[in-house]
Amino acid sequence: MSGPQRLIGGIEAGGTKFVCAVGDADGRIARLATVQTRDPDATLAETVAFFRTAAADLGPIAALGVASFGPLDLDPTSPDHGSLTRTPKPGWSGINLRTHLSQALACPVTVDTDVNGAGLGEGMLGAGRGLDCFAYLTVGTGIGGGLIVEQRPVHGLLHPEMGHLLVRRHPGDQTFRGCCPFHGDCLEGLASGTAIMDRQGHSLSGNKPDDPICDIVADYIGQLCSALFLLASPRRIIIGGGVMSSGALFPPVRAKVASQLEGYVGGLSNGADFAELIVPPALGDRAGITGALLMGAQFQTHKSAVNSSISGSQI
Repeated sequence: MSGPQRLIGGIEAGGTKFVCAVGDADGRIARLATVQTRDPDATLAETVAFFRTAAADLGPIAALGVASFGPLDLDPTSPDHGSLTRTPKPGWSGINLRTHLSQALACPVTVDTDVNGAGLGEGMLGAGRGLDCFAYLTVGTGIGGGLIVEQRPVHGLLHPEMGHLLVRRHPGDQTFRGCCPFHGDCLEGLASGTAIMDRQGHSLSGNKPDDPICDIVADYIGQLCSALFLLASPRRIIIGGGVMSSGALFPPVRAKVASQLEGYVGGLSNGADFAELIVPPALGDRAGITGALLMGAQFQTHKSAVNSSISGSQI
């Protein structure tokens, strides 16, 4: 990228860090920085400073896409559109990311969930390319999921909150109470990175593949995938996040899904049958921030089209 030009901004807003980038409408990144997630005032001030410096150095930012942890108010008719609702992240409930960032940076801002952002990135440039329906899951500090249909994330009453589904207890996991502050032993409360740390004091990276905890976590993630195949019939499920990053859990998750579905979906009867259906993100840990840039680009195109339509109607 050379010379002054209108850039697209993107933020992958997580509970641990905000990944901030400026780039182009094709998801190419020109500048990248990480801001540690602290209280809202400090985190957003550092985030705004990054984009102001980038704009001064590289050119004005045409639009900003924010792929954020949630839950979020995504109703465009709501006065709180773009705000975090009852999030377990202390101090962040009620913070309106869209309003704050659009006022601070004087550019249009669109907000969606982190998993929808990553799903958009994978749909356009990664493992979801060419698919009319797929799901993107993240299994990390929390668990979330988005359903992408015809390159658009599904919204409705709220947005999908797949991590808070209730699941059947694994036979070897009857005593752990779960860590979700809202539901206790929902999927996130039993199989997230936070739940794993609460159980044993360290992440799965310190476990052997045949340790009981690995079977327990694979079973719960498998239940989510099985439910998705039955409910939404996605052509592929892409799973990212720190818990899945080593790749070691993919074979047991696929085997669990095959066992749980018992050949009911498409005659798929063993883990190998799901090798192309349950996969890691092709964009790796860049899926979220790439998707955020693409969100911003789509929003800027939409705003430009609306403005052109309005101008044309006034002639």
